[in-house]
Amino acid sequence: MDVKKSRWKIEHWHAVNVFLVGYDIFSVIVAYLAALWLRFDCQMSQIPASYIDGYVRSACFYAAFCVLVYWGLRLYRSIWRFASFSELKRVALASLVTLICYAGVMTAFVCRMPVSYYLFGIVIQFWMTLGIRFAYRFVLLSRKRAAGETPEIRVMLIGAGTAGQMILRDIRHARTVNEKVYCLIDDNPNKWGRYIDGVPVYGGRERIMEAVERFAIEKIYITIPSAKPEDKRDILQVCSETPCKIMNLPGISQIRTGAVCVSKMQPVQLEDLLGRDPIEPDMTDVFGYLAGKTVLVTGVGSIGSELARQVARQVARQHAWQHAGQHAGQHAGQHAGQIAASRPGRLVLLDIYENNVYDIQQELKKQFPQLQLDVVIASVRDSRAIFKVFETFRPDIVYHAAAHKHVPLMEDSPCEAIKNNVLGTYKTAFAAMVHGCSRFVLISTDKAVNPTNVMGASKRLCEMVIQAFDARVKAGKADTIPQLFTHPAEKGMASEELDQALRTAKTEFVAVRFGNVLGSNGSVIPLFKRQIEAGGPVTVTHPDIIRYFMTIPEAVKLVLLAGTHAKGGEIFVLDMGEPVRIDTLARNLIRLSGYQPDSEIPIVYSGLRKGEKLYEEKLMAEEGLKKTGNDLIHIGCPIPFDIEVFLQQLQGLMRAAYQNKEDIIPRLQKIVTTYRPQRGQQPLD
Repeated sequence: MDVKKSRWKIEHWHAVNVFLVGYDIFSVIVAYLAALWLRFDCQMSQIPASYIDGYVRSACFYAAFCVLVYWGLRLYRSIWRFASFSELKRVALASLVTLICYAGVMTAFVCRMPVSYYLFGIVIQFWMTLGIRFAYRFVLLSRKRAAGETPEIRVMLIGAGTAGQMILRDIRHARTVNEKVYCLIDDNPNKWGRYIDGVPVYGGRERIMEAVERFAIEKIYITIPSAKPEDKRDILQVCSETPCKIMNLPGISQIRTGAVCVSKMQPVQLEDLLGRDPIEPDMTDVFGYLAGKTVLVTGVGSIGSELARQVARQVARQHAWQHAGQHAGQHAGQHAGQIAASRPGRLVLLDIYENNVYDIQQELKKQFPQLQLDVVIASVRDSRAIFKVFETFRPDIVYHAAAHKHVPLMEDSPCEAIKNNVLGTYKTAFAAMVHGCSRFVLISTDKAVNPTNVMGASKRLCEMVIQAFDARVKAGKADTIPQLFTHPAEKGMASEELDQALRTAKTEFVAVRFGNVLGSNGSVIPLFKRQIEAGGPVTVTHPDIIRYFMTIPEAVKLVLLAGTHAKGGEIFVLDMGEPVRIDTLARNLIRLSGYQPDSEIPIVYSGLRKGEKLYEEKLMAEEGLKKTGNDLIHIGCPIPFDIEVFLQQLQGLMRAAYQNKEDIIPRLQKIVTTYRPQRGQQPLD
């Protein structure tokens, strides 16, 4: 049946082309005869015999020449029911070429004709050639509108495998989808030129642009869930160059379950362009470790909020298990009783900015009504407030995400970066150690590696604080860590009690270092989106600037893994794949938003900001890598330093920061020897 149908389509296509060739010959001959008639006031008797003779001698040859030009410009290979602006341009070009050639040949070899003859002739020829072709589409659209139908959406599928065939059949049989597939793209040469359910496999990815124009495609479905990430990225980048709407089949699991259908297609997300698989580590150990524990998250921004969600999800699961265990314990005995005895966890959120905390609080209350959730508005720089939080809730695990992170702002306010990032980390870690917290996880950044800005240098100091604390605790010398209180009352407990707590401290400290997070507060993506919504321009600091990127869920899973598998003193590093050029990122985001970069949304290069560098690094030269159970998660071996000297320098830096000293940059450079500020200042002697 399909073979007969395909044969009929081929025969129909040939018949249409024969008709068009005959019509074009007729229209060209009529056009220039009508031109003579119009030139001489619509009276054939007024036309000079020499002009009639010239017209007759040239008409047939000119008509044949026009057919050849039309053929060369593919006017007989277009699907005219989908005629668009591309076809209009080619008809106009064909008319211009034939006019120039006809006028030149006639003047040189036949006779001189009136200028108006050529002008009238080419206008009539253009409209007759164009009219018959667009008339077909006009009639079809009119019929559909008269029948109350909307024009079908023309679709191209990329991927002629199992998923592509399932989507093709679903589109064909779905009554609620007004779409039709007109071609498939596949990189397997054995499929090229063949048909799947009557739809041609047009070629490989290099023919995507050609196919979009050839079939007037409006929507592209990416149906290659098993493709390598870099291959999918390359295909998506080609597709983003087209004006088509792009949809993506997210995962191969849908093929296994037989759930592949049009409704499962999703808009392409920017993270699909990163060219690597998302990190999906086994979180069983993480959730087991969190069971029954009180977790404190400081700084409820993008990372802190996602940490709260994932911890809350686990706590809610604990409540469900407990309820099920209590119910089953009445019938099943000991095992259910053990489940029921599991203490449900508790989540404490701390932030100085109440809007962040309020938003996540309302979200978690609605989604997890059984969650034991506490919210505290406080600054990590306030030792008394932090001690009060630890005294009240006794957290088992701390995820410390509170920090100033905007690079240009911290360049202008370096003392605030030291107070909030470094001393805030110091005081929170000290309180955790004193109150018996088992794990303290610092959220760091790749900007801490060979920093060129205050923010990166301050985060490197935070890592050094964590390393110093962990080393002193392991050596049983936590009581030698300076108590950086600006007032004696800040320690919040008696000196004897504090000394005893320090001597018995067992807290394990660890840092987690990763790059830029897609969609986080202050990242380039929200900024680009706002600029695109405003009509541009999109500002990129430098055409060559590159960054490592990861998604918020990936970052949070890494943090949770670090908190679970840490032994103390490590710096966990994520292998984030290949770095991404920010200029490319901006252009892809513009295209995914339905615009064309430069023409519709301009891109402006504003120059590197203060403290910004072209390339970020994940490790310093001195740091080596150790493997973990996940191939994409590594441990950077800490660089040794003199802890005693460091802690003394830190006290001087704290005093300078609180006094808002002008020499804070040289002081910072002296402690963080890898810090190379762009201001040209030298460290203190």
